Amino acid sequence: MKHLILLILATIMLSTIGCTFVKLTQEGDRVRVATADEVNGCEHLGETRASLIDTVVGFKRNPETVQDELETLARNSAVNLKGDSVVAISRVVDGNQTFAVYRCNGMPR
Repeated sequence: MKHLILLILATIMLSTIGCTFVKLTQEGDRVRVATADEVNGCEHLGETRASLIDTVVGFKRNPETVQDELETLARNSAVNLKGDSVVAISRVVDGNQTFAVYRCNGMPR
């Protein structure tokens, strides 16, 4: 019985590794993830650092899910700088990534 409970708990924990925990806000939905070439000529507004937990119960989360969530956090944060575009300017390290924030389409202040 004890082994069955441990197996069930392990299954539940492993199934959450690929789950998305970060939600895109309505405002963040108006911010796009762009490449450096796509923001050529846009106004650079600053930087934002996205950070999250990339390990659950000792297991690394799915790298694609982590990347998606970091981009979502950056998009949500870019609104605070009146930005409409973000570009990753660092690699993901331990669940952290830095993004440059730009205004390309005259997002309202």
